[in-house]
Amino acid sequence: MNQPETVTPVYLIDASIYIFQSHFSPNVECYDQQGRELSALYGFTQFILQFLRRVQPGHVAVAHDESLFCGFRHELCENYKSNRELPDENLEMQLGACSEICALLGLQSYASKVYEADDIIGTLATRIRQEGELLPAGIDVHIVSRDKDLAQLLAGEGDCLWDYNGNRKRFRPDILDEYGVHPEQFPDYLGLIGDSVDCIRGIPGVGPVKAKELLQRFNSLENIYQNLDKIGDLPLRGAGRLADLLDEHRELAALSKVLATIVCNVEDPKEKFSEVKLDGLQTETIDELELGKFLEHYQFSAADRNRILSLSRRIQSA
Repeated sequence: MNQPETVTPVYLIDASIYIFQSHFSPNVECYDQQGRELSALYGFTQFILQFLRRVQPGHVAVAHDESLFCGFRHELCENYKSNRELPDENLEMQLGACSEICALLGLQSYASKVYEADDIIGTLATRIRQEGELLPAGIDVHIVSRDKDLAQLLAGEGDCLWDYNGNRKRFRPDILDEYGVHPEQFPDYLGLIGDSVDCIRGIPGVGPVKAKELLQRFNSLENIYQNLDKIGDLPLRGAGRLADLLDEHRELAALSKVLATIVCNVEDPKEKFSEVKLDGLQTETIDELELGKFLEHYQFSAADRNRILSLSRRIQSA
């Protein structure tokens, strides 16, 4: 059988963004028949259905986060994401249900206690591109998320980071225009400036302007440290002190970069996502019967059940 010259983009969805956006949004309200909140599950389900209807994708994977306080990065730094809280019983139930419903909607989904959703997406993107090398036009990877950290995974011209709800797609040139660094330099960039969202410290006193200048001149964190003697000559305010600051916080910079670097080569048979191939990400038919049972099990109201089932039927008939 001849292989196709190209395939439609592969979509890799960062589930947590859309789950928690629904959970905290004042515009998403849903309760079960006992009065327990279902807003995160309802909003995520609506997002997936609307995405399927709008995009009609051929290949999709959904990445979930289950590694809060137990992933490998926490072993490296106990303060990593220490600003987060474990979900309460209700939210934990909804998170599990969000993983469950992906299969009912015909999508492959993955989670890990060791690796974060970013690492799942990074590893899937790498494996997909390896298969794409066999196709004349390759395979474009569209990452559905608004998380800037995932920009480091944009390797090809057709790859993009898609903030779906914000209706904004960013390609490699857009990342360079916005941050002044190339996507692959993002771990170096965050190693220098840190990331308060994930409690990554970076180097005190080094902000975006200095980090951008350093990386434009020396390309990587490692190369910066190999050229500390040249930093005093840079046209930067406080350049003379900057080399000493970098030297003083050398270990912190290295750790910050490791924490900010997405793992793209997970090879562990216990992690299902590490062995995925492109044909394993094909979208499947929505199981309407099981979807109905799911909605009844979680005691959605009749009105909410009908909205979800009606939208799923429109997708099936498209």
